[in-house]
Amino acid sequence: MSKNNAAKNTGTGKDKGSPQKTIALNRSARHDFHLEDRYEAGIALQGWELKSIRAGRMNMGDAYALVKRGEIFLFGSQITPLSQASTHVVADDRRTRKLLMHRHEIDKLVGYVEREGYTLIPTAVYWKGNKVKLELALAKGKQDHDKRQASKDKDWQRDKQRVMRKHNRDA
Repeated sequence: MSKNNAAKNTGTGKDKGSPQKTIALNRSARHDFHLEDRYEAGIALQGWELKSIRAGRMNMGDAYALVKRGEIFLFGSQITPLSQASTHVVADDRRTRKLLMHRHEIDKLVGYVEREGYTLIPTAVYWKGNKVKLELALAKGKQDHDKRQASKDKDWQRDKQRVMRKHNRDA
């Protein structure tokens, strides 16, 4: 395979050269928050959780991250256990999971959260090689009027695209 074809590869994420495969997205994060910096973190998972993630049974709709005792934890994400994978374990689908990051990144995030009032919002979970990674964003909450303005801007962009397409077809 040539270099040009390697960049277009849309494999399953098992190859080193293949792109990252998304497991779950937090779609409401962009609607509810102003997302600023993004960080990558590993997640400390149990065996049954990894099997469930491979089966596509993860939901992050209500997920958020908190700093406790100098460590970052993921709350509210749901990994539904498989019936055949967790027969010998009592599975808690909404348990608190530790996020794995470098100490200097954690210290930086602690500063933003405690001093400047930011929130840590998980935006995506994806495969990176054979590891599960979480994209964590520093965010500020949007007010209702910000949400309305964002919706108006999105509608305007859509209408503008329609007009341009119609204009290009007629020309």
